[in-house]
Amino acid sequence: ETFEIDGRAARTLKTLFRHPGLLTAEFLDGKRQLYSPPLRLYLFISVAFFIVMAWVASRGLLLDPGQNVAEHADSQVRLLSDVLPKLMFVLLPVFAVLLKLAFFRRLYFDHLVFSLHLHSAAYVILALMLPLESAAIESIPALVAQLALFAAFIVHVIVAIHRVFTPSWFAAASKGILVLLGYMMVIAVTIEANSNLKILAD
Repeated sequence: ETFEIDGRAARTLKTLFRHPGLLTAEFLDGKRQLYSPPLRLYLFISVAFFIVMAWVASRGLLLDPGQNVAEHADSQVRLLSDVLPKLMFVLLPVFAVLLKLAFFRRLYFDHLVFSLHLHSAAYVILALMLPLESAAIESIPALVAQLALFAAFIVHVIVAIHRVFTPSWFAAASKGILVLLGYMMVIAVTIEANSNLKILAD
């Protein structure tokens, strides 16, 4: 069902990155036959992302300087293959709540669909950024590539918000960045709390 014969999957992915926010706008306008459903898109991309990232972690490519594969890779693999996928799926509605606070005139359902599409795009961009993590410490081209991908994601967020929720460009940028910062804090606190609970359980 993911790779439909009618080409919806390819069309969906192309639209997701070439026209940020258009998938959400089209879905909310009732034009849903041309694209893969938001939840199916998210599930496919997220599963693929965490599998790839777990493999990358197992090779030691995400370790900090001074860490080694034998001692530290297993914990990263466990985080990326077991803990983080579940936490991120649970936090999806939380991101939609933050969007609702920023753009309260729209229905929560609209924010939830936007959240599914934005997370899907974020996972693809992160899949390109994270393997460069260790190389970026010593390689300027790798660092530049990471920064370019991060900038591309920020632009993607702002353009998508402007297209879907139709605020001014300034409001789209300021509110979008505030929502992202708030969401990063929620993720950090949730991961920390989960780690502490595991320590207590052990």
